[in-house]
Amino acid sequence: MHDESQIDIPASFTALFIEPGRSRPSAARAHIAQRYDLCEDLANLLTEQASTLKWELGVTELDVLERVLRGLRAAPAAGVAPTVDAREARWVVTRLAELLDWPALPGAPEEGGEAEDAGDAH
Repeated sequence: MHDESQIDIPASFTALFIEPGRSRPSAARAHIAQRYDLCEDLANLLTEQASTLKWELGVTELDVLERVLRGLRAAPAAGVAPTVDAREARWVVTRLAELLDWPALPGAPEEGGEAEDAGDAH
């Protein structure tokens, strides 16, 4: 049995791979599981950094989340690994807010798998 078969991928993440007007993901489950692992790990790794940033700068949780989102979106252009696309970056920030029990950024995807706002779509 493969490890990816053991991964419970949330609907909110799978929704990133469903094109408008479609009902099935556009990528194989193994690829989605790999991307989910990366994004979940990234969200968990960012918890300490986000908490520290909030404390050091004396800014709100939403300010920190916006900064993290900008940083994730800039990472591919800067050649920083790991890279995530705009939809994955938004999911990572939403997951980060959940992990820290912070409010989510406006327009963030819902757990039920709602699509991104138009500004985040590919």
